Parts: sequence; structure tokens; C-alpha cells
Amino acid sequence: MALAPTNSGGEPVIAEVEMNAGADQAATTVRATVVQASTVFYDTPATLDKAEKLIAEAAGYGSQLVLFPEVFVGGYPHGSTFGLTIGSRSAKGKEDFRKYHAAAIDVPGPEVSRLAALAGKYKVFLVMGVVERAGYTLYNTVLSFDSLGKYLGKHRKLMPTALERVFWGFGDGSTIPVYDTPLGKIGAVICWENRMPLLRTALYAKGIEIYCAPTADALPSWQASMTHIALEGGCFVLTANQFCRRKDYPPPPEYTFGGHDEEPSPETAVCPGGSSIISPSGTVLAGPNYEGEALLTADLDLGEIVRAKFDFDVVGHYARPEVLSLTVKTEPKHAVSFTG
Repeated sequence: MALAPTNSGGEPVIAEVEMNAGADQAATTVRATVVQASTVFYDTPATLDKAEKLIAEAAGYGSQLVLFPEVFVGGYPHGSTFGLTIGSRSAKGKEDFRKYHAAAIDVPGPEVSRLAALAGKYKVFLVMGVVERAGYTLYNTVLSFDSLGKYLGKHRKLMPTALERVFWGFGDGSTIPVYDTPLGKIGAVICWENRMPLLRTALYAKGIEIYCAPTADALPSWQASMTHIALEGGCFVLTANQFCRRKDYPPPPEYTFGGHDEEPSPETAVCPGGSSIISPSGTVLAGPNYEGEALLTADLDLGEIVRAKFDFDVVGHYARPEVLSLTVKTEPKHAVSFTG
């Protein structure tokens, strides 16, 4: 494991690079980086500037695939209640939502075009968590771009967790893609969606090989989930979380943290990271990192996927479709449809 400081601006970022010296070099390998860094909250242009610096640093390590955390663009509203109690919403909470809505991005839109250009400029496959704005509804979304600078598509989180359901809409079966790329088959599932076995099964059936899991979960149990998915799916799992402190959010009273006995100090880690990369055999290749902002990089030996599938192919030789089967409804669901 090699450690080197990087320069993304602000606090130092640590890059963790696992060179996989023992891997079979005759097999196809992919160098992948997961980014563990905080949003510049309420400032989307500054967040995109920070993203470019981090992408450039990852590309400097020879990375071909770069994964960012859940809603890196737009931000994860840790501690915010949006002024909600059962039966009422405060004026401040409504204003908080207005500002959050303003920091979100349209898909497609100028921010998507910039991200596509960054992927092409640095020649990386880019997987980026964003807050998507569709009219007045927001979605927790992952965007994917190829190394030629082409926007490939999006995945909207199917089931926001707990209070997230108040400020994010629900995705549907039309946005659960797996992209067949020169690096392998790549897809993304967001945070606690990863606990939905039927959704995972849908991705396994699409042949996912590099499973991206951007998250906001820094609990130790998250690592167990990621290891299980790597073993169950016979795939590489990349999970990226933000590392952010109280000072990365606006100060009170503009932004206040609920769920605490008292306002956290500026240096309090409100999300301590835990990003990691795990192989199909369950081996941890990089991370988990709980120390600060970081780039975690590993070489993925794609031959490991075949070796793992020999043991267990969940939708292949280990499936029993005459007993258990899954139907996925892939049509987009609209609240209003117009006919001629």
C-alpha cells in the first residue's frame, strides 16, 4: 500500500494505491479509484471545480475508472430536518429546501456537459453522484460517462431511506442500467438500495462486473454488506462515501444539525467516510478509510470474476428458475400520460 499526499485544495487528501503485486499480469486489469471527499455545500460550481481536481489526481495515478460518493454534486444534507414535524413544515425548512433545490442540477444540463467533458479530458470512466432536479422534484441520481466524454445515462435511487423520502423522489425500473464498456460491465446502486436483494439480482442478471455503491453510510456494518455483495455477485465492489466535518456545511443559524444534543463543533466528523474496494473473493483491496478525504485506488484483476463464478454464479449455475424467479418492470412510470 502506497500513501501519498495530494492537492485538491483545502485539507490534504491522502491517496491509497493498492498495486496488487501478486495479481496475474496476463489477465485484463482495470485501475479504479474511489473518491472520499466532501461537497462544497450549496455551491455547485465550486463542487465541480473540486471534482475536476480530484479526477485529475486520480488520472495521474493511471486510473481508468473514478467513482464519487452519493450526491457529491448537490450534497448530502446531513443533520437537516427541513423543518419537518408530523403535520407541519416550518418557514425555515421550506427555505432550506429552496436552497437545496437551487444547488441541484438538471439532467441533461450544463453541469452534465461539464462532467462529460471532464471524463473525456482525463480519459476516465466517471461515475458521479448528483442531486438531480426534475422540475420541482429532486432525485438521488448517479450519472455515468465514458472516457471519450460521452454521457451514458443515469440511475435514480429506487427507495430513499427514512427522512430522505421527504425531499427525494423515487426512481423506477427504467433507470437501472449496466453499461458494457471496454473496462467491463459497470453499474451503480445507491446506499441502502444495496440491501434490496431483488435489485441486486437484477444487476447480477445484467452481468455486472464492477459494482459501484456510492453511499452516505459510514457504519462498520456497511463493510459487511459490501463484502457480502462482492461474494454474492462475484464482482468487484467499489464504495465511495464523503468525509465531511461540521465546518463543511454553512454555520448556524443558516444550517443547523438535528439529532444531536448540542450543535457539533466545526471539527466534528459528521460523516467519517469508510470508502473501500473489495474483490470478488471478498478481499479488501483498499480501505476502509476513516481518516479524512482520500483517493483509494486498486488494480482490479478481471480474471478474479471468472474464478469466483466457478464457485458461485447467482443467476447462472447456482440459480433455480423453476423454483425462484424475478420479473423486473423496466417501463418508466409517469404521473400523467397524454394520448392523441
